[in-house]
Amino acid sequence: MNQTVPEGRLAGPRPASPDPVGRALDALATERAGLDALTDALTKNVSGLRDAFEAVTDRIAMCVDSGGGRLVVTGIGKSGHIGRKIQSTMASTGTPSLFIHPAEASHGDLGMIQRHDVVLALSRSGETTELADIVAYTRRQGVCLMAMTSRPDSTLATTADHHLCLPGAPEACPMGLAPTTSCLMQLALGDALAIVLLERRRFSARDFGTFHPGGRLGASLRLVRDLMHGADAMPLGASDMPLSGVILEMTRKAFGCMGVVDADGALIGLITDADLRGALDRDLSSTRASDVMNPRPLTVSPDILAPEALRFMNERRKPITSVFVLDEHRRPLGILHVHDLLRAGVV
Repeated sequence: MNQTVPEGRLAGPRPASPDPVGRALDALATERAGLDALTDALTKNVSGLRDAFEAVTDRIAMCVDSGGGRLVVTGIGKSGHIGRKIQSTMASTGTPSLFIHPAEASHGDLGMIQRHDVVLALSRSGETTELADIVAYTRRQGVCLMAMTSRPDSTLATTADHHLCLPGAPEACPMGLAPTTSCLMQLALGDALAIVLLERRRFSARDFGTFHPGGRLGASLRLVRDLMHGADAMPLGASDMPLSGVILEMTRKAFGCMGVVDADGALIGLITDADLRGALDRDLSSTRASDVMNPRPLTVSPDILAPEALRFMNERRKPITSVFVLDEHRRPLGILHVHDLLRAGVV
């Protein structure tokens, strides 16, 4: 039986491109051109983008550092997805932030926005009706509103305190409808804001590790002090300890070494299994630790990253399996074994 395709509906899928890779390269080239246009606009202050970027950066930093506020990001549709990513990047790099969905904002979540916060609203057209309640709320409550749109004459742009105007650029979509290039520019400008704020607030690798404790990334950002064994586990002895005592201490602690400390508790030497084997022909009661120790042991700081410690241990002519962790006065704070690093996922 013959069927009529309803008006406005496609009868079937569009023919596949005979050169999908070539089409993909065209799409990437279009989006790359969008990023070039964004770079040019920021450099040359097209539509006031440079001035607005500096003002937005200052406003967010002042809100967070002085007022104890947060960056509130909002948007709907594709702009909402990009907004969520921007907010996530901000939070993970030290800028307190949250995302509010415009629909939820209209049903109570407006209460999440405090007067000392700042709001960043994303909308390609600047005419997104779903943002109306959030925009009105910021105007009533005196909350700073920052907009990121592609139209400087749009309602959102003209209402906002600061407007980040994205340059016009073709979408990679062949019909020019699906937000592609415009989303990439939103994301890139949001990332740029996050990086500037990260550096301005002196956000360190240690801070980053605090916010990323899970997975391989978390492992790579852990510090030696987080993984080392503490005072009770350290094999230590005085320089006049007899070799028999050294053997007992090393056997009890099972790190394959013993640190030799002076009267002030500073590390002055190290005895390893290899040093012991070389001294077994000596008298165990009369030979002292100072007679067989290495007076220049390799050590690490507690505040270096775990991967740096692993690299340090592996790059020796003979790899090290254990290393003492010292404070600024060369007093042992702990001991780190290569297995501790491997168990933590540091590779």
